[in-house]
Amino acid sequence: MNRLIRHGLMFAGLFEVSSPALVERYNRALEHLSGKRTTLDHFHIDLSGFSPEVGDELDDMGYLNPGGCNRQIILLSTQQRNAPLLEMKFSTSATIIRDFIDANEAQLFRLTARDAVAGELQNSVYSVPHPQSLLDIRSVTVEADTTTGIVRDAAKLDTLITRFNEDPDAWWDDVLVAQMIGLARTTGDVTRAPVTFQTPNFRQDDFWTSHHGGLYVFRSVEHPAVLAALPFDASGIDMIDVTDTNAVATFFVRNGLLQPIVEGRGEAAAGILREKLEHLAIDALGHAGHLPDRTDDRALRRAMQTHADALPVAVNALGAMLAWAEGRGDWPRIDSSNPAYFHTMRAAPGPLRDLVNMVLAELAPQDFRQLHICHKPLFYARYRAMPEALKEWVAERLARDYAADKAGVWKHLYAADVPADMPKVKREGWPIANRGPWG
Repeated sequence: MNRLIRHGLMFAGLFEVSSPALVERYNRALEHLSGKRTTLDHFHIDLSGFSPEVGDELDDMGYLNPGGCNRQIILLSTQQRNAPLLEMKFSTSATIIRDFIDANEAQLFRLTARDAVAGELQNSVYSVPHPQSLLDIRSVTVEADTTTGIVRDAAKLDTLITRFNEDPDAWWDDVLVAQMIGLARTTGDVTRAPVTFQTPNFRQDDFWTSHHGGLYVFRSVEHPAVLAALPFDASGIDMIDVTDTNAVATFFVRNGLLQPIVEGRGEAAAGILREKLEHLAIDALGHAGHLPDRTDDRALRRAMQTHADALPVAVNALGAMLAWAEGRGDWPRIDSSNPAYFHTMRAAPGPLRDLVNMVLAELAPQDFRQLHICHKPLFYARYRAMPEALKEWVAERLARDYAADKAGVWKHLYAADVPADMPKVKREGWPIANRGPWG
């Protein structure tokens, strides 16, 4: 994985913890949550406060996520919201933590100036021993406080202030006044600077989880379903085997969740197809042991010509679509039975965009750039198993074609619209399970 780290494709953007004060605050929070401490004096943490260096020291990469269901968090700074989330178990966790930081930025800024904030993402379940348990997850609440309990004490002080204001005899209650003064020494003036967190419930209708082989839950759509690598019995919701491409395509089409990644002829369309075609070729040639030593475009084209028999069927289908986009060939018919089908699709705009793109990346993992962008856990798992030559090519191509302009590449692939110039295709009688990229 060192190649990825060197190119900023892994562990990039982590928050650095190097000052003695921050290290001590982190240790107080870590001990508060788990009873453990780190002896490191310099490490990095992600959005949730997880540190790969500390995990390695403790020989426990789940030290902030025991059971993988209710993730614990350590916040040392509001700047952590710019960091990625590592060791992800639920696709919604990063959004929930960032929303919590944004909603409570002023309070967190004050509190983290002198202490760490520790807490937990509390699911509506506490463990998932069976896959059916995942369907019981309906909401997540963030529960957080400083290691010294300032938020808790502020709530107590607020209650005492209310009692003091409402009780006409409170002026003579020495015990009440002493309690208020004692709490105010740590909380400050809660009437002018409230120390409370907005902790709304975050709905969990749609999410991906790595548990039980990995599955996707879609409950907010017109036709709800679970897409699972290991299907199980579930009542009240359709179960779809994620490897059944026709069934998955039918589900997406029925719910209006897909759109073609290319919608017309032109250089923009051709560029997307050409890049995808090359990524598939690199993946196939790498696993077959035919990649050239130099990560060079010309060398790649020569290897594709020399070892054409090692290229998958999807490369030929994308090649036909590329020829059409460049005005060199006829319109190809690609439906969900074609291995190239999910390489030609992207999620339709909407709240489920990222989750749908995650499914598409899993169904078309040979496009390693899309996999890295949309499904990092699966990308890292596949990368670890790659031959060394393929690892070199993948790291170099990602550094060149993605890391240099992440926002631009994302817009190019998943947001930018290509002017439509659609061919007239007769579609009557197409079964829904065999829809093409244009429906």
